[in-house]
Order: sequence, then structure tokens, then C-alpha cells
Amino acid sequence: MRLAQAQLETHLKQGLQPLYLLVGDEPLAQRECLDAIRAIARTQGFDERNSLTVERNFNWQQIQSFGQSISLFSSRRLLELNIPGGKPGVEGSKALQALAAKALPDTTVVIILPTLERDAKNSAWFAALEAQSQTITLNEIDAANLPKWIANRLALQGQQTSVQTLEFLAHQVEGNLLAANQEVQKLGLLYPQGELSDATVREAVLNVSRYDAFQLGEAVLAGDAERTVRILQGLQDEGENAVAVMNPLMWVLRPLVRIKQAEMRGENLTSAMTNARIYGDKQALVKRALARLSLRQLEATLQKLADIDKTAKGVMLGDAWLEISRLCFGLAKVRGR
Repeated sequence: MRLAQAQLETHLKQGLQPLYLLVGDEPLAQRECLDAIRAIARTQGFDERNSLTVERNFNWQQIQSFGQSISLFSSRRLLELNIPGGKPGVEGSKALQALAAKALPDTTVVIILPTLERDAKNSAWFAALEAQSQTITLNEIDAANLPKWIANRLALQGQQTSVQTLEFLAHQVEGNLLAANQEVQKLGLLYPQGELSDATVREAVLNVSRYDAFQLGEAVLAGDAERTVRILQGLQDEGENAVAVMNPLMWVLRPLVRIKQAEMRGENLTSAMTNARIYGDKQALVKRALARLSLRQLEATLQKLADIDKTAKGVMLGDAWLEISRLCFGLAKVRGR
């Protein structure tokens, strides 16, 4: 059964189930889900908690041994199994399927996974776990929904503020949900319940934005020039190397040429995106970009990126960061005809 994170607390009050599956890369959501499960476990007599992390050469027999061992401290136990790579391997796949088929005695197991690639989602081990577990997807909060998320967090501590101030807060903490939560909690400690003025919030909040090159690529695809500039400035302020920005930009933009060519040949756009390994929400983003950008512009972009890469590596003269900024801002400004 799939559960939204917001439903988890209500569900847990009905009693812990034998198996939980946390899937996603959002660290705050992961921490809060684990905290909620641990808190309920304590109230229900789970006095022993064990954590295992699957690394190279992990001994999967530990899972079976854990189920056969007798607890010295508690009749009910909590086992957290973290698989940060998302790929358990052949032996791990068998162990996880066995775990799904037969629960460990007097034990609730929480399996923690990153956002999975397509092959992992279609694997036998994941299908077995998903069928027998309470599955919670740990969704990241995108830039468009961050102001609403902040407003909800403020409301939980009896505070509210204007739409403009929520936008300001979102800009300051974009890309770092842990910091966003910390800033909201700080406002709760500093000020009483009620309306928070714009000046009050600006005085209290630090700029804790954390950006990466993939966010830059998404802003360019979306045609969001303002966010593109903000991310570019953030990456430079954080001392990001121009070469480290180049490859993710290439990965984001290169498939668009093949998809655009397929579209111009009259092929099905969705199939072309799937063949280019573009799935889910990202397909809508790519469609928006394809509606704005011509094949000629996309091909010229790849050539320009190749030149900037040479500049960043010292093969050609020039300022790589300046050229990246000009290119990204120019692409973001293009409007559909």
C-alpha cells in the first residue's frame, strides 16, 4: 500500500506494520518519516532498534540471522535497513524477496531506498517489497510549491506571513529543504504566534540556498530566466568549478536534439522521450523547452557547450563562467513563436 508522507502519522497510530519502504532522496522527509516511526515504536514497546547499511561486500545473511536471534532487551524490535545505492545485487535481491514473503518474528523492518532508476523499479525484489509493505515516497519540493510548503510549516507553529514574504523565503532556501525547515523553526523561536512582517523575516533569515547544475538545467528548460540567474549566481558564490557545471548541462540538453529531430520527422513525441530515457514529470519540462527552442538553436547550444568546455579546461582562451551565464540566460529568455 502506498502512503503519502502526510498520511503516515495517522496510519502509525493504528499500529506498526511488519514492513515499511521509504523511497526517495529528500533528506528532511526521510528524517521525519524515520522519527515518526521510531516515536510510535517506543510507545508500542519497541525498546530495541538496530540499523544496517548495505555497502560493498555486505553480508545479507545478517538479515536471516537477525530474525533467528533472540532479543535480550525487548520482545519487539525495529530494524532499519539502508540501501543507499538502490542496487542490492543478486544475493540481496533474493534476501529482500524472502523478507517480503515472510516477516521477521516480532520485528518491524524499515527499508530505506534512494530514488530508483527504471530497472530497479521494474525488478522482482522491488515488486515483492512494494506488494507487502507500506510504501512512502519521499518527494522533493520543487521551486513552484516551496512557498506553500513554507506557509504550511509556519501555520503548524501558529504563524503566517504575506505571499511576497513567502516568495522571499523560498528564494533564500531553495534547494535545501533541511535549511528551509530550520529557518521556519527559528522564526517560531524568535517571534510569537501571529502575522510576521516582511522586515521581521528578512532580518531573521539567512541566505542558505544550495544549488546544483541539474537545477540550472531545469530552470533553462522551463524558460525561467530569473531563477536561472539566481542559480548561476549561487553556483558561483559557492565556488563551483565551471567544468563541474558543464557535464550536467550537457546531459540535460543533449537529448533534446534527438527528440526534436524525431518530432520533426513526425514521430510520437512521448515515445521519443522514453527512448531518450526521459520519464515522469521531466517529460512535461522537456515539452515546454521543445515548444520554445528550434532545432537550429539546440544544435548551436551543443556546439557552444563544447567550446565552453574547452575554455573551462584551458584549451581555448576566455571566461568559462561568463560564457555559461550568457548561454543559459539566453536560452531561458527564448519565447515560443
